[in-house]
Amino acid sequence: MDSSDHPHTLWVALRDEELTVQNVEETLASVDDDLWVAAACFDRLLDIVPVQRSLLDLGIKRTAKVIERAEEIISLSDPGADGVLTDWFSESPADAQLCQIRLVLLERLDRLNTFVEICKELPAKEGHAEDSDIDEEWEDDPWGGENATVPAPARATAPTEPPIPLSEFLVEDMLEMACFFASQEYTSALRILLLYHSSALWPMRFTILDSIPGHSHPSEYRDLLPAYDINCGTELKPALSHWRAERDWVESAEVKRALESPEVLIVEGGTPTDGTSKQVQPLEPQKLTAWYKQRVDYVLSTTGMVDIALATIQHGASQGVPELDALGEELSLLSRLVYDAPHASDSDVDTDWTLSRWHSMDPSNVVRAYLAHSTAQTVARDISRLVVPYLFVLEARAERAGQPDPELPNRLLYDFLLSAPLDIAAAVFDASKPIAPAAQRLIRNDEDTARLALACVYGSDSRNEWPTMSRIFECLPAWDISPDNEDEADETDATIISLGAFVTPSTTRPRCTPSDLFLFFKPLPLVSLSRALDILDVHLEAGEIFSRWGVAAPLRWFLQSANDAAEQRAWANRMARRIGGPGPDMNGPGDWEWLLDDMLKLSGTSDNGVKSAFGLLSQVEVSSIFFGGVLSSGKFDIARNLLRRGGKLVLDPNTVEELSLSASREFYDNASSGNYKFGDMKLAYDCLDVPPRSDRLAREKEFIEATSRLSSFNVMSRPGIPISPIEIRLTKDRLSLISRVLSSNTDAYKHTQVILDLLHKLGFRDDVVAEVKTLAMLADSALQAEDFTRAHEASEKMISTVLKLRTSVPLGLDDPQVQEASEVCWVSCFQLGRQPEFSDTGKKLSLLGRALELCPPDKLHDVLTSWRRLEKEDMEARRERLAHRSTSPHKRPIANTKTASSLQARLHDLHMPTSPLMNAEDAAALASRTFNRVASNFPFAVGSRGRSGPSQDDARSRSRDESRRGFDGDEVSAQASRVLQRGIGWLLGADEES
Repeated sequence: MDSSDHPHTLWVALRDEELTVQNVEETLASVDDDLWVAAACFDRLLDIVPVQRSLLDLGIKRTAKVIERAEEIISLSDPGADGVLTDWFSESPADAQLCQIRLVLLERLDRLNTFVEICKELPAKEGHAEDSDIDEEWEDDPWGGENATVPAPARATAPTEPPIPLSEFLVEDMLEMACFFASQEYTSALRILLLYHSSALWPMRFTILDSIPGHSHPSEYRDLLPAYDINCGTELKPALSHWRAERDWVESAEVKRALESPEVLIVEGGTPTDGTSKQVQPLEPQKLTAWYKQRVDYVLSTTGMVDIALATIQHGASQGVPELDALGEELSLLSRLVYDAPHASDSDVDTDWTLSRWHSMDPSNVVRAYLAHSTAQTVARDISRLVVPYLFVLEARAERAGQPDPELPNRLLYDFLLSAPLDIAAAVFDASKPIAPAAQRLIRNDEDTARLALACVYGSDSRNEWPTMSRIFECLPAWDISPDNEDEADETDATIISLGAFVTPSTTRPRCTPSDLFLFFKPLPLVSLSRALDILDVHLEAGEIFSRWGVAAPLRWFLQSANDAAEQRAWANRMARRIGGPGPDMNGPGDWEWLLDDMLKLSGTSDNGVKSAFGLLSQVEVSSIFFGGVLSSGKFDIARNLLRRGGKLVLDPNTVEELSLSASREFYDNASSGNYKFGDMKLAYDCLDVPPRSDRLAREKEFIEATSRLSSFNVMSRPGIPISPIEIRLTKDRLSLISRVLSSNTDAYKHTQVILDLLHKLGFRDDVVAEVKTLAMLADSALQAEDFTRAHEASEKMISTVLKLRTSVPLGLDDPQVQEASEVCWVSCFQLGRQPEFSDTGKKLSLLGRALELCPPDKLHDVLTSWRRLEKEDMEARRERLAHRSTSPHKRPIANTKTASSLQARLHDLHMPTSPLMNAEDAAALASRTFNRVASNFPFAVGSRGRSGPSQDDARSRSRDESRRGFDGDEVSAQASRVLQRGIGWLLGADEES
């Protein structure tokens, strides 16, 4: 026979994918060498079940003879001899190899049968995406060979691809495959694997279970989870199943020990890994419970899926595992929080929930967590289905612990309600109405309902939820209870008064919370609660009125101001002026009458004797505040209309006048400009036309006109900043305003009547002394401007006024006003009369004569000395004129020493007493201006005046000009410097002669 046709050669030449059942039976089976055939069957690993099965069957068949030889050797040896098999295997290595090959092939056959069962279960049990990706056009049987005839147990008709190929399944580590199936959630494959290979895998069952992902639902592998055997008091050990009813001889422990000896060649198989922790014995109850708790922690920490953890605990409890009820209860409550409680629509469910986090929360926080995202529409239902079961569990636990606390559920629910928003609280109160059946009410105690409602609304800072507060009030019980006696009534009133003090902020309690208020209401008897509800009804109505007009206040304000008339008055002013926020547009008298009706209503008393928000104010006072608000809004036409129509607005003329003056002054004080033609100053002016005309109103209007005139003169408050109206009003000495006008406007003195009219409108219409002082200031200003004509005119008018005053005052010269006016007049006349620059000697003598007439006796010598000197100068001037006439008109006389001495004496006499009409500031301003004027017009280096021409109004007489031109220039310059220094000293208020 050709060597190429030898069976050995043919078998080796066949590739794995070419092998069929027929090849095995015809080629391999024809080889006579059992060891070679067994080794060939051991060496081939195929993915086709029938071919692989034929190989395994052939290999097992060809190793059967070794068992016969082994039995014969054992039978011939001594019964008690040890190491017979080891010696035999050492002497006959071929038989040892056959035994080892047989042991491996038997295990592979068992795995093959398991693989077939797994493939049968795949279509029905597995639903993984990787199992459904099947080539629909694949019509070949992946397990069968060509013309193969396979027994029924070996036939695999499932079209689903198995988890791993058969060739790998036969040799892979059993534990690794089990963990792989567990991690991929091939639960049916894992179940079959554990069923038929439990002897190898059961000691590593917890390692396998730990490989199952945390998100896998325990119902999918419930028969794999450990259970409790109540009869044995330990873990329930499952029944073991095997593919073969009896174990083969080579699988005995004695044979395995002999094969594992160092002297025997080892053939590697697919035994489990020895390095894995094993749990051969069933677990004790405590350890079994600990494993379930550990599994729950793993599920929550890796996935946060509370439902999976709960299902795991429920399964363990159903399997009799002890001490899981409490944990299951906790997980059940946590599951409600995670899955049943409402969540924010714009965020995912919080997955960061663990048992440690749950256990760290106190009951009140759990209740708030249940209702954190509840709305007014769902909160009542959420409390019933989420919070109430939780509270029942807490109460049951307290009873089981021997510490019953019947008030615990109410306390937790009340705490939530006191911290909830008003709309949430309103929904809870709506579900607790007294008319509802007790079993359906969330709050079943009527008195507690009232206390909670009072605490919620009075403890709220809300200013715009009045409909919600009214809805809460409508849910409260209605008690028709009155105090039985006077003492009880006094006690009730004292309680309500103390409530106002209780809600008032203090250093120890800046804000009174709803919880604080609930503690206050807790001990109150029913009669006090009924009275508090009556007060709440009135306060809610007042709060709605306040909100309507844009002056909303928190409800507690009505308690704080109940005995505070000043606070009520202040809020009435806010309401009349509509200070605080938007309100209805006030376009006509009807809108304002609506406001008046509401304000008068707030000053009334309810049918139950409860005073409203303005209960401490009379209706007349409220009407006055209202009318002041109309005026402050600038609605003067509406104010006049309301006064004409009368109606509920009944105010006497004096009150109307006072209110108009007050509103006008407020406009005035707030005005940024003094011009009464626009802005707030116009409002201040027009406001005075609302009441009938009177002297007070006329004077106030004149003062506004004066303010406008002062603003037109550009009087400055500070450099570059015009004086404001409020500064004008606050000026104590308003005459100083006249002085400031004259000092800041160089031509103001020329308008005598304008200045006097300004004086009258500033409030000095009948004040003769003020008029005299003003005329004196006008004369002084004209004098400083060297306008002697106007200075003399002002002086003459001043003299006439003073003389008339001296004859008209009943007390005569002893009257203080007469003395003051006379003092001003003689000083002004004396000042102008001895002014050397004033050339009209006759007028100067007349002024000095008036000074002599009006001055006090101690000043007569000074005035008389000046008068005599002036008279002497006049005499000398006359002589000069006569001498000039006797000489040639073309010759100019030479100035003599006597004339120079006379001028020097006049210049020396320029120093004047300080004017009593000017303060230091105005004197300094005048001094500065006068210095500049004199310095610019006085030529110190030449002998002439340097005027612009002979047409000046105040030109000197020819004789005086000629006499001055006769002086030496240096002498005139020196004398002028000294005169100028003395003049500046007078302006600054110097009293000593230099």
